[in-house]
Amino acid sequence: MGLFDSIKSKLGGNKTQVKQGIDKAADAIDDKAGDHADKVQQAADVAKDAVDKLPEA
Repeated sequence: MGLFDSIKSKLGGNKTQVKQGIDKAADAIDDKAGDHADKVQQAADVAKDAVDKLPEA
């Protein structure tokens, strides 16, 4: 089992919690990002979309 397979299997059943963690991290970074806060939100949205595409565990 490869590294990515291991990560996928662990995240698959906890998608809601993972997306909440992404939001929390993005909010913390937003406070320090200044002019680049919109890029942080875009990256968070892409990350959450990737989590949605993971197979269910």
